[in-house]
Amino acid sequence: MIIELPHTTTGAINKRLIDSRKEGGVITLARVMTLVIDATGADAEQAIATANVASREHPCRIIVIAPGTASEARLDAEIRVGGDAGASEVVVLRPCGDQIGHDDTLVTPLLLPDAPIVVWWPAGVPSDLGKRSLGRMAQRRITDTKGESDPAGVLLGLAHCYRPGDTDLAWTRLTRWRALMAAALDQVKVPEVTLARLHGDTNSPSILLLGAWLRSTLGCEIVATYDDSVAALENVVLETPSGSIEISRPDGHNATIRQPGQPDHQIALPARSLEEALAEELRRLDADAVYGEVLAAFAEDTAVPL
Repeated sequence: MIIELPHTTTGAINKRLIDSRKEGGVITLARVMTLVIDATGADAEQAIATANVASREHPCRIIVIAPGTASEARLDAEIRVGGDAGASEVVVLRPCGDQIGHDDTLVTPLLLPDAPIVVWWPAGVPSDLGKRSLGRMAQRRITDTKGESDPAGVLLGLAHCYRPGDTDLAWTRLTRWRALMAAALDQVKVPEVTLARLHGDTNSPSILLLGAWLRSTLGCEIVATYDDSVAALENVVLETPSGSIEISRPDGHNATIRQPGQPDHQIALPARSLEEALAEELRRLDADAVYGEVLAAFAEDTAVPL
C-alpha cells in the first residue's frame, strides 16, 4: 500500500504512520533500526528496492530523501507499508525549493525512538561523512565507491575524514575473498607472501582496498592488472616460498582454488549483489576497525602505484 501525502509536514507524516499501523496491524516493535537513504543524485526506486530486500533480514524503518524538482518550498511524501515495503515501512520524503538541504530537520521527527541509525548514500560519496547533517546522527555511515570515476581519489578522501562507523560496500564485497585467502594461507608450510597479483575490473575500488589490505597485513609487493571486459575481481595469486596460491573466478560465480601440494577444487563464490552487500553491513552496528586500518594504509601507499 502506498499513501500519497502532497504538501505535507513531518507531523502529518508521523500521524499517518500511526494510523496506517492501526489499520494494517504493522508491529513496530520488530523494527531494529532506522535506515536513512540519501538518494540525492541516485535512482530512488532502485535504492528503495535494494533496501527492501535487505530489510527482510533486518526489519527497519526506511526513510528516503529524494529531492523534488519544483521551485516552490514544500514537502511531498509517500508512506509505503505491506507488500510495497518489503519487511519494513518506507517513508519517501521529496523536499522542494527551500526545503532541500535540511535533511536532519526532516528526518529527526521520523526516527524510531531508541533505535540505531544507519545512513546509506547509494550514489555520490560525500566529502566528509561525519560532518554531514545525516552523518552526525548515525552510528553507521555506508558509501559505495564502485562506479566513481576516480576511486583512488575518493578513497583517499574517505581515509582523511574516516570516523569509526564509516564503511564502504567496495570493502564489503571482499569479505569472502579475504576469508578464502586466509584459509588457504593456513594450509601452506611457509605462509609468507612475497608477491600478490590481483586482476579484475577497471577502476575497481575493491582491488585498491584489497591491495592495501594485503600490503599492510602481509608486507608483500602488489601487482594489479585491469580488464574492461570483466565486472568484478577475477583472480588473486599469492606467491609464497611453498608455491603459488591462486583463487580464480573467471565466470563470476564459481572459484577454482589452487594450492601447493593439493588438487584443485572449486567453491561457489558468486559476485555479491548490492542487496547482499547492504544486508551484510546492516548486520553489524559496531565500527569496522579493519576497514579504517585499510583506508589508513591506502593513504600511506598512494605514492606506490597499484
